Amino acid sequence: MVRIFSHYLHKQTLLHVLFDLGLILFAVVAVVLSQGESASSVMPFVASHGLSLAGCMFVINSASGLYQHVHNRSITESCARALLGLLFGLPLAYAIFSLLPVNANHRELITLVAMAAVAAVMVHRVYAAHAGAQSRLRTRILIFGSGSVAKTVGETLRAADPHALIVGYLPGPNEEQQEVPQAEIIASRGTLTETAKSLGVDEIVVALSERRGGSMPLRQLLDCKLYGIRVVDIATHFEKTLAQIKISHVNAGWLVFGDGFNQGVVRTAFKRLFDIVFAAAIFLVSLPVMAVTALMIKLESAGPVFYRQERVGLNGAPFQVIKFRSMRTDAEKDGKPRWATVNDDRVTKVGRFIRKVRIDELPQLLNVLRGEMSLVGPRPERQFFVDDLINKIPYFAVRHSVKPGVTGWAQVRYEYGSTVEDSIEKLQYDLYYVKNNSLFLDMLIMLETVAVVLTGKGAR
Repeated sequence: MVRIFSHYLHKQTLLHVLFDLGLILFAVVAVVLSQGESASSVMPFVASHGLSLAGCMFVINSASGLYQHVHNRSITESCARALLGLLFGLPLAYAIFSLLPVNANHRELITLVAMAAVAAVMVHRVYAAHAGAQSRLRTRILIFGSGSVAKTVGETLRAADPHALIVGYLPGPNEEQQEVPQAEIIASRGTLTETAKSLGVDEIVVALSERRGGSMPLRQLLDCKLYGIRVVDIATHFEKTLAQIKISHVNAGWLVFGDGFNQGVVRTAFKRLFDIVFAAAIFLVSLPVMAVTALMIKLESAGPVFYRQERVGLNGAPFQVIKFRSMRTDAEKDGKPRWATVNDDRVTKVGRFIRKVRIDELPQLLNVLRGEMSLVGPRPERQFFVDDLINKIPYFAVRHSVKPGVTGWAQVRYEYGSTVEDSIEKLQYDLYYVKNNSLFLDMLIMLETVAVVLTGKGAR
């Protein structure tokens, strides 16, 4: 894992991005040089046209979800996403390179090569998504522990990180009950440091079920760290592997004394500027879509086009969220708040469609421009649900330390939830965002939101 602006990314993801961008740049440079162009004319060309196309392809691939590590995605779905990317990438390559200030023959050849490079990038994306991780690039991980916690760590790594290679489990000094497979338990080869070095370990995850009575060999763990072996606790393991903070494995001390949760003046000012610029741009671009949506809602059923509801915002302050109405006007005629459910009969036909593609959320751009919301942040909840969840879920109120968002980390990582258990899962993603939020993470979330909209993931 590589940490960029407090967000964890796979090294392999970065290598894939660099390979894809480099492939386009290499193809462009090669074809220009093959036509006898001088080196002095190559660099300005690469900087303008080549980098422009490479950057656009990064956005297209990210928005298509082609850089995500998803283990249950079929090759058919990956091919469909790649074809969707080609629908945008090929015309874009043609548009960029047809403007070249060279003779017609060169322009046609360079444009053709650029489009071929775009197609090659998409083929590589499908291949990389389903090819097994190369053993030499996999991170060798030793799990220090053999109880229930260690078992959970092992299951998480195998399910979420194809680039992790578990070399085995090393039981702690005072662990009596072992819950991991006996065949995967490693016999000690001296000290913990000597065992880790002999196994060629890159990382140690401390997952002891029992930490009292000298179970934690701090000096040996420090020696491992001094030898260049990463040592992480259970909470940090889940943070970087799942991009969430597991509330079952953290305590207030870890949250208080660890890094993150920085809401400085500079960060707040830049985020507000980011919100105003992008919200205004999206609002203007989506005006025709919103106009058609308003007309469809009005034609289908009587009642208001917009739906206003009180939600809990920054520091617990209430505000009126604005959405397109997607339910019948008598959706809560009994006065009792209810979560939306799968195939909810209160949702209208138009409402079902606009929920699926998230058009119903567009009026919230007005909330963003008014400063009540941000483009990215935890989704705002109703006071009724907030009061209930604060009493049932530890640290739930922490999500109110930042402005609620039109989209968020939980929304792109977890489907719609309608139970307390779902709220816990989403909170763990929200805590990760609150702890590690940055403009870099905001941009990633917005790109992944495009993929969610295109696939209709999690809509109800």
